[in-house]
Amino acid sequence: MSTDANATPSQRLAALGLELPPVAAPLAAYVPAVRVGDLVHTSGQLPLRGGELLATGKVGAGDGLVAPDEAAGLARVAALNAIAAVVDAAGGLDNVVRIVKVVGFVASDPAFTGQPLVINGASELLGEVFGEPHARSAVGVAVLPLDAPVEVEVVALVR
Repeated sequence: MSTDANATPSQRLAALGLELPPVAAPLAAYVPAVRVGDLVHTSGQLPLRGGELLATGKVGAGDGLVAPDEAAGLARVAALNAIAAVVDAAGGLDNVVRIVKVVGFVASDPAFTGQPLVINGASELLGEVFGEPHARSAVGVAVLPLDAPVEVEVVALVR
């Protein structure tokens, strides 16, 4: 990744070898993102690639559960989908000034308490692309849409 503090988000994304996916189609009666003034709020984004959910199930340790490190990778994919939704509403990646807030949901086995480590997958990608820290919540939930292990939503400051 580019360590140049003056690099644009587009340059940082390219340095990571990543491209933005198409904006994920809504699963129900909502839109992927809404711009209000200089803020864009995304709907929850799942770890979809090519319209397909990459994994299902609860996060935790043990047979039949999604491993926390795998879930962190899925949170990274969900964050990339969130960036795509923000960019669509903002009119371009370099119109995004910074990520203000991230809320990450983790479908958790009842014994699992590592939600912050899972959502680090999203936070680390967002930090690599936008270069600044953000406020964040990492919440354990019983189940997510389509039985997804993680869901990520963001609020972004845009030009």
